[in-house]
Amino acid sequence: MSRAQEIYETLIGHLRTGTYKPGDRIRAEDVAKTFDVSRTPVREALSRLQERGLLEMTATGLAVAKLTRPSVLELYAIRELLEGAAARYAAQHASPSDLYSMRHIAQAFAEPTDDPGRAAQLNRAFHDAIAEAAHNRYLVNMLHGMHDTVMLLPSTTFAVEGRQPAAVAEHAALLDAIERRDPDAAERLAQEHIRHARDTRLAMMFDY
Repeated sequence: MSRAQEIYETLIGHLRTGTYKPGDRIRAEDVAKTFDVSRTPVREALSRLQERGLLEMTATGLAVAKLTRPSVLELYAIRELLEGAAARYAAQHASPSDLYSMRHIAQAFAEPTDDPGRAAQLNRAFHDAIAEAAHNRYLVNMLHGMHDTVMLLPSTTFAVEGRQPAAVAEHAALLDAIERRDPDAAERLAQEHIRHARDTRLAMMFDY
């Protein structure tokens, strides 16, 4: 792994864990000092993050991107399409081990919890399992890229009262369609699930 790639992967990890939050300044000189490298690989890594929309140029310099309402709508629109496609392909191609993994994660997600962060992790694992069951590496790569952008969103929709129980029912219906090998129903239910998440997210972030 090149130094630029190493820095890139580390910064992605910091974004995923919330070490860097939307609006935080990212200074090339600070990153170079942390990694004890010149600014050349740092600039390469930061440029890649900026190209992916994870960093943006502000009046005070490069910072972790803040998603506006139109950006959130665009993000969920493409998420709806990709998650729907993953569910459709999973209904067509899931192996017995894929189905076992999805059932296992869905059962863990259904257990009551007061930890929204854990619910979010299990939800991500459930959707990742569906993507893997689709057996389409290009779709998986696109979904991973989209999830990296989702991590810029503040908090989690599971912090909203009632969202997890609703999602449990949505997951159950979606999993049932996949197990029945019904791609049309699986795609429709996955897209409805994402729309419900979108509406919750918009209510959390915006007053209009």
